[in-house]
Amino acid sequence: MPGMAWLSIAIVAEVIATTALKASDGFRHITPSVITALGYGIAFWCMSQAMRTVPVGLAYAIWSGVGIVLITAIAWVLYRQQIDTAGLIGIGLILAGVVVIQVFSKATA
Repeated sequence: MPGMAWLSIAIVAEVIATTALKASDGFRHITPSVITALGYGIAFWCMSQAMRTVPVGLAYAIWSGVGIVLITAIAWVLYRQQIDTAGLIGIGLILAGVVVIQVFSKATA
């Protein structure tokens, strides 16, 4: 499987794990706590597979950038987290950075 496919799976697993972490309420609820542990385990394993072909700096930039954007969107929908104008601009810049890496970087696999 190509490195970017592994990276995509890692991102999804990390976003699921982080969403479950909030729902675990400090690991007081078993089901979201188990989802958190499994999600992070899957995320890190898939990330390690991605890094076999994707340079570590680019893999981490894409993983964290996309993760931030997705978690913010999920928090806005599920937890009614408010996002102000500065937050939206920041999220837009992060998203733009990920797009620039994907479209213009010759270092991605």
